[in-house]
Amino acid sequence: MGVVNTFIGRDPAGTVNANFDLVKQVWPRVLDEAREAGVRLGIEHCPMLFSENEWPGGKNVAISPALWRRLFDTFPDAPLGLNFDPSHLIWQFIDCGRAVREFGSRIVHVHAKDERIDSARLYDVGVLGLGWHVPKLPGLGDVKWGEFFAALTDVGYTGPVCIEVEDRAYEGSLAERQRALRQSRKFLEQFIG
Repeated sequence: MGVVNTFIGRDPAGTVNANFDLVKQVWPRVLDEAREAGVRLGIEHCPMLFSENEWPGGKNVAISPALWRRLFDTFPDAPLGLNFDPSHLIWQFIDCGRAVREFGSRIVHVHAKDERIDSARLYDVGVLGLGWHVPKLPGLGDVKWGEFFAALTDVGYTGPVCIEVEDRAYEGSLAERQRALRQSRKFLEQFIG
């Protein structure tokens, strides 16, 4: 079965409960289409909360284990899984290994991206401020990659692990983006060979 990655989405002005009411209205049709097409949908769990126009609440409702449980309980037999990205859990202070172990059977795709917590900026603005977490290449942030890949192997994940380059230090040119991919691959080879 193929995989299509997407977001659930969210009305940032609405509560989580109001957004789940919308999910229950909109997503049955989407899931029916996925079934007919023979694909599983991998839900990206990034909160989409990076700028003032996304504040408060972000633009994605499926951001944490409690909300993933709620989503999977709402659609228990749906072709629905997670496009798992450890970087989004770092800045939410959610244990990546534990999340992989709990939701391993639901992981259909993995992004390899890191996240660095900027302690000085966090001190200045607090967790409700913006700009204190910074996307980085694998190995240049705070993801515990050994623990993360150990959890993936514990749950039997054998699907794709795709490098996602959002590190601003490597966005200046095509050559720098290519270097980012080579550097990420070299780092990740110690875990996936």
